Amino acid sequence: MLALSRKINESIIIGNDIELTILEVKGDQVKIGISAPKSIPIYRKEIYLQIKESNKEAAETIVTDEVLKKLFQ
Repeated sequence: MLALSRKINESIIIGNDIELTILEVKGDQVKIGISAPKSIPIYRKEIYLQIKESNKEAAETIVTDEVLKKLFQ
C-alpha cells in the first residue's frame, strides 16, 4: 500500500483519468473529492463488499435453478 500525505486542496492523480482531492479535514474525518470518468464506478468499500456478496449469492442461485430445471426435464 502506498501512503501519501496531502493537505486541504491538494490532490493525488491515479492513472490519467482519476483525481482525488482533499476537501476538508474535521477531527478524524477527511472529505475527499473524486474526479473520474462516468464509466468508472466509485463505491465506498462497505457498499462494494455488499454488492460483491449479492452478486455471489445471485450467481449461486442461478446455478441452483439451472440444476433443478435439468433434474425435472
